[in-house]
Amino acid sequence: MDRFIPLSVPNLAGNELKYTTQAIEAQWVSTGGEMINRFETGVAKYVGMPGGVACQSGTAGLHLSLIALGVGEGDEVIVPTLTFIAAVNPVTYVGAHPVFMDCGDDLCMDPEKLEEFCAKECTFAGGRLVNNRTGRQVKAVIVVHVFGNMANMPRLVSTAEKYNIKLIEDATEAIGTHYPGGKFAGTMGDAGVFSFNGNKIITTGGGGMVVSGNEGLLARVKYLSTQAKDDAVYFIHHAVGFNYRMTNVQAAIGLAQLEQLEGFIRIKKKNFELYREALAGRRGLRLLDFNREARPNYWFYSLYLKDSDIDRDGLIGYLQERNIQTRPVWALIHEQGPYKNCFSYKIEKAYDYVANIVNIPCSTNLKDDDVAFVAGRILEM
Repeated sequence: MDRFIPLSVPNLAGNELKYTTQAIEAQWVSTGGEMINRFETGVAKYVGMPGGVACQSGTAGLHLSLIALGVGEGDEVIVPTLTFIAAVNPVTYVGAHPVFMDCGDDLCMDPEKLEEFCAKECTFAGGRLVNNRTGRQVKAVIVVHVFGNMANMPRLVSTAEKYNIKLIEDATEAIGTHYPGGKFAGTMGDAGVFSFNGNKIITTGGGGMVVSGNEGLLARVKYLSTQAKDDAVYFIHHAVGFNYRMTNVQAAIGLAQLEQLEGFIRIKKKNFELYREALAGRRGLRLLDFNREARPNYWFYSLYLKDSDIDRDGLIGYLQERNIQTRPVWALIHEQGPYKNCFSYKIEKAYDYVANIVNIPCSTNLKDDDVAFVAGRILEM
């Protein structure tokens, strides 16, 4: 039996045990403690932001960000169709309606179609962008940095500013991605959200964080994430809050992971290049490259099959039988049950990538011979 090679698993070879032991010995294991403060400060400093608010998940971070930015009942939010559904569900949590947008060749939201939609399908007057077909105000856009690939932020920010719509960066897969000598993914919009789920490049087991240059927004997010306590002694509340805080033990793991992040990115890059060398040009296969304008975190590797003689589902099944875990790209969200009747705009390119991408193993635990093993099994199919 071949050895098992998972798709993406944590690498817990640093100070995780040391820091979690400190949290336990201090008896701060729940939703308060020094580790949370240190982790928030550490992430904010790493990405060059004034502060961050740790929370239960990336999804929770998106939900809190939408509320803090004033998105609510009856509004519209422009979202990608090519992403995990957790990037879109928070729009419905606040009673708003998603408008689905196509991707570009970087798998991220197509900035040209976003601009075209705002210019041709909407009316902008009095600082309000209104969808001509629905009559609803477009309040925000959620941009996802897919697989750690930097979206075209200069274009997207320009369009958001032009039409007075809030921009939320779903950087849940992209911590560490940045423009050379410049800004990090998650720091260019009104709010940015990271995820530390178990399959991400760094993990807290489960958790997320909101960062922003707007300290008032961060204060609002923290307030809402901690049950909206106006008086913690006498339990006075003037708003509906949420139990969205990260635990101290999770933050302890995150601190140790953050220390290793740049090393993880170096490993991810090396393994990406090993795969590319082994597969590129053979049987029509190629790995999709990352945005060359940015330093990516190389989180997920996308094997593109369109020009090959290899079938997507056949490859997934073939490798699964050989204990190699892979996955397809997410099914497009505008075709999912809860969103079939929502507005979508010129979805074209996303269909090609859904049909022809297989994500292959990318854990930072992978050794050179593991990469060679996976590549060899792909080529022998």
